[in-house]
Amino acid sequence: MSEYAMLIDYEYCTGCKACEVACKQEYNRPAGKAGGVEVIEFIHTLPNDKLFITNIPTFTRACVFCAGRVKQGLEPACVKHCMANCLAYGKIESLQKIIPKKRKAILWTKG
Repeated sequence: MSEYAMLIDYEYCTGCKACEVACKQEYNRPAGKAGGVEVIEFIHTLPNDKLFITNIPTFTRACVFCAGRVKQGLEPACVKHCMANCLAYGKIESLQKIIPKKRKAILWTKG
């Protein structure tokens, strides 16, 4: 039985939060309530008072990788609506082949 995973390319996340909105809409979660995915923004102060912003999609315990959508042959809602195309979902063996070198993470679940 294959394991499935979510590949997150942090380098290209723009912080648009389309993944958050898609998740909340998929599960009819009201505004202000946590969903399965949340984007966290980190602001780093660099020399000469320049700022560097890192956005990191994080997956909460409420995330079920959109099991109902996946059973229908669809992508998870967050992956479908990610405007930066920095989320990918699939068999872990397939994702491992395309995993980039830096600032990436892979999350997986059995079954």
